[in-house]
Amino acid sequence: MEHVKKKHHQTLAFIWLLIILSSLTSKSGSSSSESSQNRKHHFVLVHGACHGAWSWYKVITLLKSWGHNVTALDLAASGVNQKQALELNSISEYFEPLTEFMTLSVNEGERVVLVGHSLGGLAISHAMEHFPHKISVAVFVTAFMPGPTANISAMYQMAFSNSGSILDNHYTYDEGRNKPATTFVFGPRYLASRLYQLSSKQDWNLATTLVRPLKLFSNKDITKVLTLSHTKYSSVSRIFVVSEKDLVVSPNLQRWMIEHNPPNRVVEIAGSDHMIMMSKPIDLCLQLQSIAANYD
Repeated sequence: MEHVKKKHHQTLAFIWLLIILSSLTSKSGSSSSESSQNRKHHFVLVHGACHGAWSWYKVITLLKSWGHNVTALDLAASGVNQKQALELNSISEYFEPLTEFMTLSVNEGERVVLVGHSLGGLAISHAMEHFPHKISVAVFVTAFMPGPTANISAMYQMAFSNSGSILDNHYTYDEGRNKPATTFVFGPRYLASRLYQLSSKQDWNLATTLVRPLKLFSNKDITKVLTLSHTKYSSVSRIFVVSEKDLVVSPNLQRWMIEHNPPNRVVEIAGSDHMIMMSKPIDLCLQLQSIAANYD
């Protein structure tokens, strides 16, 4: 009962903070630093594995209340996207909604703040290679961060070797048991203990009802599609957001990516689980607004 009361109070506190922050940011600042922070930006948010645009709902609410333009996308076979995982033949098809958005919805001369969480780091890396002139800064929120010199295969091997027990995660073998698994989805117990261990019970319950199977693409396909160059990918400023209590993208893997593909800046959010946007939404939004102002 005490635990329920605590979570209820945390939810109420978050709502009140939204109201207070919204009213504060509606007042015009007089200093140049306030002017920089109050400049409006377009944030494009890309979710992680098995999740969807819905996972950003707290961040969307906050950033919009501060006057920013926010687009949260569903990658293929994710969220409310109508494709099914087994319909996808390549990871490039998984990235297609982001590719299409950057092509058709971001005008020439416009630049967005591109934010990727977890596996979404691969999607924004692909966009950085193809649309560097349309991105002011790319933010990797405890996300996979490949690069011209950071081997994606080594990154994957390290991720899975540190993933711990699979608990109730579910794999399908649609091409036969003697073939590699074709899809994967997080189980409720794994979500609770590894992704949402510091998030509210409400957010965990939301995730258990909305996660969808992820198509598992071959290393060969991923390596081919994610060919990243110094001239394009590396021309975009990169920020890596470290989650202090992440149990999915381990500290070792985060350090490895930062060392092998150094970003322009590293920030850490204390007391956050893998789902930073759920467990520490205000801290994350303050960092995103600061990053956007500094890399305008």
